[in-house]
Amino acid sequence: MRAAAETGRTPPLEEAKIPWLRRNRPYLILLPAFLLTAGILYPFGVAIYYSLTNFSFKYEKHSFVGLENWVDMFSDPGFWHSLWVTAKYALLSTGVEMVIGVGVALLLNRESRLARSLRIVLIFPLMIAPVIATLIWQLMINSSVGVIGHALRGIGIVDFTWAADPDTALFTVVLIDAWVYTPFVILLTLAGLRSLPKAPFESARVDGGSAWFTFKNLILPMIMPFLLIALVFRLMVSLQEFSIIFALTSGGPGDTLMTLPLTAYTEGFTYKELGYALPHMLVLWLNVFFASRILIKYWSRAQERASGV
Repeated sequence: MRAAAETGRTPPLEEAKIPWLRRNRPYLILLPAFLLTAGILYPFGVAIYYSLTNFSFKYEKHSFVGLENWVDMFSDPGFWHSLWVTAKYALLSTGVEMVIGVGVALLLNRESRLARSLRIVLIFPLMIAPVIATLIWQLMINSSVGVIGHALRGIGIVDFTWAADPDTALFTVVLIDAWVYTPFVILLTLAGLRSLPKAPFESARVDGGSAWFTFKNLILPMIMPFLLIALVFRLMVSLQEFSIIFALTSGGPGDTLMTLPLTAYTEGFTYKELGYALPHMLVLWLNVFFASRILIKYWSRAQERASGV
């Protein structure tokens, strides 16, 4: 008994008395992570398998076709068009939201009654589902009864085409996307601004530093980790955006807004060719994976610089 105490080991008789739950605690702690990983990897593996088959909702049986679906997809000009539209939409919407979000956050980073009221009001768009927000905007931009259409007529702009014209359709969906998700960027940026120490700004103020100097050399480097977090989340969601575009134009007019998610939906559920639709979604997953991986690497570096490492 004394030897066991000296070595730190539990004697066999006492070990048998330890409750089962206590003995297996490490494995039970890892169990949720294992179940979550299995829940993610299993559908992913099934998607890869069916992308190598001619699985279709129109037929009862399917067979293995290898890389035929992938070759057909890469040979289809429609795929490259949807890839370009996806990238263009994601970059435009994310860029607009980041610029407006940072600017509004800087304006609201002060203690005044107006700023406090606006911080509360700006949360409202995040509480609305994107599809509902799209329907609201469809009413507002209506040329006959919409409040925005009425305002445009007041300044001499009559019958603005909005989503009905290929030249303005992308502008319309980016506008709705920015209205819904810019408050997310504002809130994250405000959280970063509120966490900054006051001493460097007081020193810059004493030394006569301008507002641009303070923003460029103090504020921007210190809140960069927060901005990159907002950028990662917004870019990932924008690359996968489906609801706003589908509710507004269903990818139209023509194929103007046919992104990868909409193309995969059309192939899988309109044409019933799920085996051909899945490679589109897997390519989308690769885009999201590599984009987020690169941004997270920059986030780690920005966090080190902000902490002075």
